[in-house]
Formats: sequence, C-alpha cells, structure tokens
Amino acid sequence: MASASPENIKCDVAIVGGGLSGGLIALALAKLRPELKVVLIEREAHFGGNHYWSFFATDIAPANRWLTAPLVTYGWSGYEVRFPAHQRRLDNIYYTIESERLDAVLRETLPAESLLTGAEVKSLSPRLVVLKGGQRIVAGGVIDARGSADLTHLECGWQKFTGQLLQLSEPHEQAKPIIKDATVTQHDGYRFVYVLPFGMDKLFVEDTYYSDTPEMDERVMKQRIAEYADSHGWKVDGILREEKGVLPVVMGGDLENYWASGSGRVAKAGARGGFFHGVTSYSLPDAVRLAVFIAGIDNLDGDKLNVTLRRMAEKLWQEQAFYRKLNKMLFIGADPQERYKVLERFYTLSDGLIKRFYAGQTSVADKARILTGKPPIGVGRALNALRK
Repeated sequence: MASASPENIKCDVAIVGGGLSGGLIALALAKLRPELKVVLIEREAHFGGNHYWSFFATDIAPANRWLTAPLVTYGWSGYEVRFPAHQRRLDNIYYTIESERLDAVLRETLPAESLLTGAEVKSLSPRLVVLKGGQRIVAGGVIDARGSADLTHLECGWQKFTGQLLQLSEPHEQAKPIIKDATVTQHDGYRFVYVLPFGMDKLFVEDTYYSDTPEMDERVMKQRIAEYADSHGWKVDGILREEKGVLPVVMGGDLENYWASGSGRVAKAGARGGFFHGVTSYSLPDAVRLAVFIAGIDNLDGDKLNVTLRRMAEKLWQEQAFYRKLNKMLFIGADPQERYKVLERFYTLSDGLIKRFYAGQTSVADKARILTGKPPIGVGRALNALRK
C-alpha cells in the first residue's frame, strides 16, 4: 500500500516500525498466526531502510531458521579475522540479508492492506496508533519497533561505521568475508575494516570504530575505504551503495527509564526495547528470538504485551551484565589505540566459545576463560574499569 488510507483501521496487532525487528515480527505472525490481522507501519516508502544485516548460522536456533531462510541474499562457508599479531580463518557459516529482500518478502507474504508505508506516527498507546493526518489504527495490541529510545539513560561507548558497495573493474580474489581487519592504522578507538565479497567484481567495504563519541567524519571514513581498496589492488569503477550508522555499546545505565522513554507503557521490540547484543550491538539474533516468542503468545493484548516484553528485556539486561563489564574493560580499561588487543586475544580462544559469544549464549565456563590468562590490558586498569 503506497500510502495510508484516510479511513480508520482495526487489527489484532499493530507494529510501528518496519525495520528488521518489526519486519520479523510481522513475518512470524503471518506464518504462525495467520488468523490474526497484522498491520505494519513504516514512515519511509519501503521497509527495511538501507541496510545489510549479517549473522552467523549458529546465531539462530535451528528451530527458528525458517524465519531468516527466505531473507538471505548471500552466504559463505567461513570467514577471516586479521590482527597485527594474529590472523585466523574460522568455519562458521556467515549470511547477509539485504534490506531490499526484507521489503520484497514482506510484500510477498502479507496482504497489501497490512502494509502501511509513508505513514508518520503522531502518537501511540497500548491499543491505538494515531497517524499524522488523523488516521487511527485500533489494535488489540501495539508493538513499538522504531529504533533506539533515549540513549541518555544508558552509559555508552559507540560503534560507528560507514560502508560502501564497490564495483570493481576486474574480479577480486577475496573468497570469504573479513569480519575484522584490525591491521589497519588505529584511529578514534578500536578501528577495523569489514569486507563482504558480493560476486566476482563487487565488494562491500565498511570502516568501523569502537569510539568514545558518536560523531563521525564521513569524508575521512570514505577516504580510508578508498585507501584500503587501493592497498589491496582493487580498482574501483564506482560506488553502488553507501550505508552508515552509529550503534550504542552499553556499559551501564537505567533500563527502566530507557524503556519508559521509548513510548511509555507500549510494548517494545528491537533497539527500542533493549533487545540487542551487549558487545556487538547487533540485534538480529534477539530479533529472531523475540519475533518467534511473540507469535507464540496466546493473548496479544497491548497491556499484557508491554508487561511480558518488559520482563524479557529485564531478563536480557541481567543476562548481559557480563558483556557490559567487557565493554567497560574495552572503553575504560584500555587506551583507545590499544583496544584492538582485547579483540586480538579474544580471537585466539576456541571456535565454540566464539560462536556462543556472538549468539549471546556465553556460558559460565566461557566467561571464566575470557577473563583468565594473560590480560591484553593492565590488571589494575581492568579492575578499576569494573568498579566504575
């Protein structure tokens, strides 16, 4: 549906925000609860924004892979990491989803009347969404999935990035993704370059920083991408696509006020509800788990949804306390130009530990292993960081 109708709409579930989290919830409900009328509301003209979402096969439970399988546009049987003192190839399967594919699958799966684009939300409550212009969506339950709430309630470092899809004049020889290339000169905190090989003559190259501030100089970051490509002998014919973003890397804060800042007593998903990995800040594994969980709830009443999802967010916050400690060690315990050493050591650990870490399933034994051995930063500084 290209634009919202002036007529009011009644539905069982209204999802505000047609990005990754909102889109996955809509798809899960369409598959598992086809008797429900779902309305997905997006401000832009298409769903998904302008993004690549990548994930490891082990990030998603086998029982839930039906949800991501139709969305995958690229896949590789393994990946590389590169650090000054350590390089490694790992065998975990790696996948990428393009936002255009999410948009297409949503339009193929849900009826046109369930998809509202170009719709700006004026206000919302647990059972009502009011759009600019006065149109009302009356729902059994409303879920707000519009992105981060007020991040001033959280103590954050920042992951910021600029990426470009490069069209090359001749084939490249990069067979597998480079998830982290930290052999580059370190600037503005822990810096690494991320590379995805799309076909024989296309590469997505992203310049990424774990920084103390959210400010980005895109001009400089694009220049560094060009320099990286040149250093590898990749001849660039053109830039097909650009992406940028700033994600919070949470070290602490007040989850209760963060939740309230994101539309009060309305149920929340994705970054707005705090459903993202504590260290990587990526939300796809949690978005899949949450979408399948929501589709399994018998009573999707707005007030009950809010209570249920808030409890889930609180549980996740408690479970991720270890990740927040790691973030403190990274941002407070290490000098900015030395932060890469923390990750360099991490990638010397076992393949299983690394898989569980990215899936957000770090075990007690994993935690002990991460914290033992020769530390990459001074013990005194690390302990001081944990006390803050």
